[in-house]
Amino acid sequence: MPVKKDASGRRWISVEAEVPGTPEQVWKAIASGPGIAAWFVPSTVEERQGGLATASFGPGMDSAATITQWDPPHRFVTQSREGGGLGPDAPSVADEWTVEARSGGTCIVRVVHSLYSDKDDWDNQLEGFESGWPSFFRILRLYLQHFPGEVSSAFSAMGMAPKPRPEAWKALMGALGMAEPRQGDKVRSAPGAPAFSAVVERLGTGEHQELLLRLTEPAPGTAHFFPMDMGEQVFLSVRFYLYGEKAAAAVAAEEPRWHSWMGEHFPAGDTVFKC
Repeated sequence: MPVKKDASGRRWISVEAEVPGTPEQVWKAIASGPGIAAWFVPSTVEERQGGLATASFGPGMDSAATITQWDPPHRFVTQSREGGGLGPDAPSVADEWTVEARSGGTCIVRVVHSLYSDKDDWDNQLEGFESGWPSFFRILRLYLQHFPGEVSSAFSAMGMAPKPRPEAWKALMGALGMAEPRQGDKVRSAPGAPAFSAVVERLGTGEHQELLLRLTEPAPGTAHFFPMDMGEQVFLSVRFYLYGEKAAAAVAAEEPRWHSWMGEHFPAGDTVFKC
C-alpha cells in the first residue's frame, strides 16, 4: 500500500497480524531482546522508558533507537538514531508497537513506522518495511503457537544465483528436495543437503515466493527460505530459528554445514547472525 501522508508532514505505514497468546506472552516476544531474537534478528532491549533498543542485521549493521514510551504489555514507542536505517541524511523514524487482546486467546500486533518530511525521498524504504514484516510476523505466529517463551538460537546463510528469480528459486527448492511441496506436507531434505525434517507451514508463490517450515529435526524450530532480486543477481536467503535445550548445540553443528552447502551450490559468500 502507498505511504500514508497528512498535512503535518507525517508519513507512515502500518502493518498488523493476529497471533496466538495472551498480551503478556506476546509482549515478551516483541518487547524483549530474547523474544525478538526468537523470530526476527538478534536484539537487546533496555525495558524502560529512556532505554535503548538495538537490532543487529549483521556485522556493522546495528539499528539503535531510544524508547520514548513504555506501557507493558500494550504499547511502546521508539525513536531511531541516525535515520533508522534509511540513510545518514534521513529523518528519524518513530516505531510504535501495540498489542491488542482479542477473544479466543489471540492478540493483534501492530507496528507503525512514521517520519516527518516534505520530501518523498524515503517513501520507498517505508514501503520496504511494509512488505518485509508479513513474513516475519508469520514466523512470530509459529513461535507463539508452538514454542512460546522457549530459549532460542538462530543462524542464517545466503547464496546468489543468476536471474530470473523464478529459476533461481526453482534451483534452490530442487537442490533441497522441495520441488513440489504443499502446505501441511511432512518433508525431509534431499540426500546431500543439510539434514532436516519438517512440516510445510506456508509456500508463497508469484511475487511472494517463500517456504516456511516448522522443524522437528535437527531441533524443534522454524526455517524460512526466500529469494530476492539484487541487481543482476538473485539473493537466496535461509534462516533457521531453533528452540529448546538442544538449540545452541544444533546451531553450532548445522551453521557450518549450511554455509558450506550454500557456498558450493549458490556461491557468492554468505552472512550469519546468531542469538
